[in-house]
Amino acid sequence: MAKNTIIESPIVNIIGSMTSIEGDVSCGGDIRIEGQLKGKLECKGKVVIGESGVVEGEIYCRNGDFAGKIKGSVNTYELLTLKSTVVLQGDITCSKLAIEPGARFSGKCTMELPENVQAAGQNEKE
Repeated sequence: MAKNTIIESPIVNIIGSMTSIEGDVSCGGDIRIEGQLKGKLECKGKVVIGESGVVEGEIYCRNGDFAGKIKGSVNTYELLTLKSTVVLQGDITCSKLAIEPGARFSGKCTMELPENVQAAGQNEKE
């Protein structure tokens, strides 16, 4: 008799292109945004903002892969990738940054060691 094998896969939360959320969002895994989010986003995993994604607010995450429109500060304590279609207005704090030709970024960028970047789930009051 064959043995069943359980394969655990990471959970990816999705805000679809027809979805608009106003308020703070916190997730323990990864998240993909194709719709609109107005509020603070705290993610312990990777944040992917697709070409149709729009975020207005602060973003805190481990890794970021942005292709849409972002207005607000971004704190990524590992790798932040700005794709060629991104339009980002706001300050960035990260330890590694990759920018594709064509990406538009308006703001200040601060490069820090991973342990010095504000981690997801922490705010400046702590």
